[in-house]
Order: sequence, then structure tokens, then C-alpha cells
Amino acid sequence: MIRDTAGSVLALAGATAVVWSPFRAWYDGRPGRDYAIDELFTGITDAKTDLLGSILLPFAFAALVTLVGVLLRSRLLVSVAGLVVLGFAVLWTVRIGQVEGGLVVGTDGKGLGEGVGYAFGGAVLLFLGALVMPGRHHTAGTSRVGRAPRHGHPPLDGPPRDRPRADRSPTDRAPADEGPTDRPPADGPRSDPSSAAPTQTYDMPTWDRDRDDGSPPPPPPPRS
Repeated sequence: MIRDTAGSVLALAGATAVVWSPFRAWYDGRPGRDYAIDELFTGITDAKTDLLGSILLPFAFAALVTLVGVLLRSRLLVSVAGLVVLGFAVLWTVRIGQVEGGLVVGTDGKGLGEGVGYAFGGAVLLFLGALVMPGRHHTAGTSRVGRAPRHGHPPLDGPPRDRPRADRSPTDRAPADEGPTDRPPADGPRSDPSSAAPTQTYDMPTWDRDRDDGSPPPPPPPRS
């Protein structure tokens, strides 16, 4: 928050200095608004131009770009505004050096005036504002790192195994949930009645109960 405020203040202060600079003396005691833009490329003359065609136009455009950049918290726009101002100020300085045969600053109204100094100072403030400004925070376009994905539908592999499904009724549960039963497991061995061990039966001999001699009955035959 502090960096955002400081960067915005520096950028707005630089834009103010940039707009104010064409109203100050640029060369030969004349303000920058009296010089046409094409004089930066064709040569400086004594002709006075209108306000919309003067050096004020690119500087006003740079101030407008700075204002938009501060509102959008865009460091790029503020930097572009600083480049525009610095480019025109440097080009004007080169042109004055060609006219005077050297770089002269404010000597008897000749050379570079204070308006050029305002332009350079405004460009520096714009660059400082762009450097201090934290920039725009992209919260909507960022991927959500560390957050679990939100699914509108359950995954294809079904719910986790440690919790029952919500759409199952108690009657649909597996037999294992109902407790032990007398039924053998489906995958276990089944008992076959035909495979059981045969039981041996013996025909006990009938005793002769009609014997008159009173002798004991004979012993049973030995088992085979």
C-alpha cells in the first residue's frame, strides 16, 4: 500500500512537471509552447506556432498516459510516458547544441531554458514512480496453487472406500454388513454328501432263544 501510494505520487508529480515545462522558457527566452514539433527535425525558427501544434502536445499526451497508468497501476504505461518526455527533451537538447555550436545553458537568454529542466525532471520522476509502483496484482488470471479442485460431479472411480455411498439403501448393503450367517462363503469349499466316509453296519446274529439246554449263546463272529 505504501509503495503504491508513493509510486502514484511520484508519477503524478512528474506528469505535472512535464505539462508545466512548455509554459516555461525553452530557448532564447521563449516558452516551449511557441515552438512547433517539426522544428525538432527541420531546425529552430523564429516563427510562432499554435498551441495544438507545439511541443505541449506530446507532453500533454505523456501526462494523459501517466494518469491512465496510475489508475490502472500499470508500470508499463508510466514508463512509456517517461520515455516520450525524455526522447523529446533529448532531441531538443541536440537541436540547440547544433544551433549554438555547443551545449549552452541559460546564458543571457540563450541556450537551454528552465523549461527543458522541468522536462528532464518530470521524466526522472516518471521513471521513479514506475520503479516504486508495485504494479497491478493479477488475482483473477492466476492459477489456484495449493487449492483442492472443485468437482461438480463425483469422480469416475466412485466415492472413497472408507465411507459408504450416499445413494445406497440399508437393504442394498453387502451380506458382510449384516453379521455372520450359516451360509458358507461363496468362494469357500463346498461339502459334498457323496464324498463323506461310509459308515459300516453289522448284522447282529439272532440268538436262538428256543434252546432248551440252557447253554449260553454263541459269541458273535469276529469283525472283518
